[in-house]
Amino acid sequence: MSRRDSALAVLVALIWGTNFVAIRTGLDSMPPLLFLALRFVVVCVPAVFLVRRPGLPWRDLALIGLFTSLGQFALMYLALHLGMPPGLSSLVLQAQVLLTVVIAALWLRERPSLPQRLGVALGGAGLVTIAVGRGLSAPLLPLVVLVLAAVSWAIGNVLTRRAGALTGPGAGLGVTVWSGLVVPVPALALSLAIEGPEAIGAALTHVPWSAVASTAYTAYLSSLLGYGIWNTLLSRHAVAKVTPFAMLVPVFGMAAAALAYGERPTLLEAIGGAVLLAGVAVAVLRPRRSAHVALDVEPAARPSAEPADLVQLAGPSPTVR
Repeated sequence: MSRRDSALAVLVALIWGTNFVAIRTGLDSMPPLLFLALRFVVVCVPAVFLVRRPGLPWRDLALIGLFTSLGQFALMYLALHLGMPPGLSSLVLQAQVLLTVVIAALWLRERPSLPQRLGVALGGAGLVTIAVGRGLSAPLLPLVVLVLAAVSWAIGNVLTRRAGALTGPGAGLGVTVWSGLVVPVPALALSLAIEGPEAIGAALTHVPWSAVASTAYTAYLSSLLGYGIWNTLLSRHAVAKVTPFAMLVPVFGMAAAALAYGERPTLLEAIGGAVLLAGVAVAVLRPRRSAHVALDVEPAARPSAEPADLVQLAGPSPTVR
């Protein structure tokens, strides 16, 4: 990769990492489900009129949106609302990489490689360590909800893989926008049922600048600009050259949370996070081959609205993002 493209990949990791702080800032003045509905309205309009619909049946698009966008972000926003630290969230959500390997093996019968199995084992040990650390200092419920968000994202990854949506430059952005259409109405309905019309009315009549800035950041920078750049890089370079940059997302996420909120993980959380990230690295990174051996890697892109994840499925399957 050229220096320019490498710098763009780092920029995307920075945007996706700091996105967790942006979300947390917006949640200070906006109920989580209402905030989610507003975000995807901004993501999809007017992008749905500018981005070509991918060649997938509506049912596939709806299922991908249900798990990748609605399920993942509703649970993630709820976890942050319940008190999950944004920096640690950017790290724990990386578990979706390992969960995708497991779900793909069970559902698609894609046999994971030895490094992937080792990565899953390391990641599981890291999650248990983080849970023990959280249990000693804070309620475990937000962590459990965030892990469920990672599960939802992993299911969305596998649905995207099964649907064959990872073909052609920019396909990931198209799936992101068009599958995101399923989010606003259910999210608003859930907001009405759970958060109540009074909370919604109060939030919409007193919208602070921080909520507006947070919505703009998550929709325009994280979802549209981030995926636009990322998919362009995937169309230019082999997946194995692009994916390692996603490992920087939790680094930027934790640094941003430390600056914005003074977030400091406990010793056990830090150890568990390091083990989890090591598991992701083992599962995703590939050893360098000899310079005389040609690598046949098919570039592809995967949708999602957030941050922090790259999954390389077993065998010749394309990487899911």
